[in-house]
Amino acid sequence: EAPVHFYASAADFRTIIYTPNVYRIDVELEGNTIPCVIQDIQFHPVSDEALHIDFIQLIDGKPVTIEVPMRLEGNARGVRNGGKMKRVLRKLKVKATPENLPDAIVHDITNLRIGQAVRVSDIPANNFEIVNSPSAVIVSIKTSRTAVADEDEDEGAEETSGETPAEA
Repeated sequence: EAPVHFYASAADFRTIIYTPNVYRIDVELEGNTIPCVIQDIQFHPVSDEALHIDFIQLIDGKPVTIEVPMRLEGNARGVRNGGKMKRVLRKLKVKATPENLPDAIVHDITNLRIGQAVRVSDIPANNFEIVNSPSAVIVSIKTSRTAVADEDEDEGAEETSGETPAEA
C-alpha cells in the first residue's frame, strides 16, 4: 500500500514519544483504525520537540522489524564487588509478527562477574528473531580500583558464616 500522510498535534503523542517502551497504537483516520508501532522519531535539535514520526502498519502474520528496549534485572555480582557496569546497547532490533512482538526484553544480570559481559547471543529469543550481531555486547562489568576479586569475596563469606576450620 501507499504511505498515508497525516498531521496531528505533538501534544497528542507526548505520552508515547517520551518513553522507552514500545506501544501498539491504533491510528484512526477517516473512520478506519490502523494498528501501528512507531518506527522513528525526529526531534528538534534545540527544543527536543518531536518534528516527525514514522509509523509501521501492523498486519497480522507479516513480520515487522522494530527496536525493543533491553531491560536488565538484578544487581550484578561484579558491581557489588566494586566493578563498574557499562551498558552498550539499550535497545535491540527484533523481527517478529505483531502478535509475538515483546514490549521489552528482560535479562537477569545477578550472576555477572567482573570481566564478564552479556552478548546478544546470550539472550533467549522466544517467538522472535534478534537482528543485531550475535557478538554485540549489551552490558559488561569492568574492573575498577576499588574492585574486590571474586575469590576474596567467596573466602570472606566462608569466614563470616560462623564455621571455623577444624585444627589438626
